[in-house]
Amino acid sequence: MTSRPENRYKTRKNEGDEFWTVYDIFTGEPAEMNGTWLTACEMDEANDLVDLLNLEYINRRKGRRIE
Repeated sequence: MTSRPENRYKTRKNEGDEFWTVYDIFTGEPAEMNGTWLTACEMDEANDLVDLLNLEYINRRKGRRIE
């Protein structure tokens, strides 16, 4: 049996500017939150969003909701 990674989202530095993208490691596509693509984030903001999205992903997989 293959286990799935606990984290689904990571950051990558955008080429040609100072911003970062939060992306889905399974699809390679940028993550979306509340209808906004997470493609032009400051580094600290991107890291915080990755932590939040990964926590939501882990809890969703375990059948928990974040209140």
